[in-house]
Amino acid sequence: MTRYKNKYRIESARCSNWDYTSDGYYFVTICTHNRQCFFGDVIAGKMQLSDIGLIIAQEWQKTPQIRSNVQLDEWVVMPNHLHGIIIINPVETFRRVETFRRNVSTANDKMQPKTNNKSRLKPNSLGSIIGQFKSVCTKRIWKMGFNDFRWQTRFHDHIIRDEESLYRIRQYIINNPAQWELDKNNPKNSQKNN
Repeated sequence: MTRYKNKYRIESARCSNWDYTSDGYYFVTICTHNRQCFFGDVIAGKMQLSDIGLIIAQEWQKTPQIRSNVQLDEWVVMPNHLHGIIIINPVETFRRVETFRRNVSTANDKMQPKTNNKSRLKPNSLGSIIGQFKSVCTKRIWKMGFNDFRWQTRFHDHIIRDEESLYRIRQYIINNPAQWELDKNNPKNSQKNN
């Protein structure tokens, strides 16, 4: 851990040499604070959205309407998190993934030197997209009277580098509701581990 303004802070989990405004496929997981189940329930392997869960789904689906540089791939709202694949700067659907080569460095076309901007989030970056999504959802949820709703401060991302990974992640997302009983985000499982 490093210190900022004389306080300890956790280092970013983002890939330090990656430009998160770059063309690409990104797998994201966005969780509620303390993994509280606000978004609904899994019943018989199917997700049943609550009113809050419907807001999450609606706002997620608006993302490409708000940003012309974004497309959505597979996604699912779970009781306390959302999994989704975001495509930034799509040229042609899936063509970008088909051009990825296994075991070849992407340093020439994807890695950009880290800049020393005062703002850590670049416009149209993955972080700014997720931050604005979370903000809009929170405002709508609080307006409904659920003032105890909070997001986890950060989100998890994974840069999808090849078609095999894309397929595997899509299957994971599709099967997530059926696997809820085993999911590490299921509060029942975290209680078992304590």
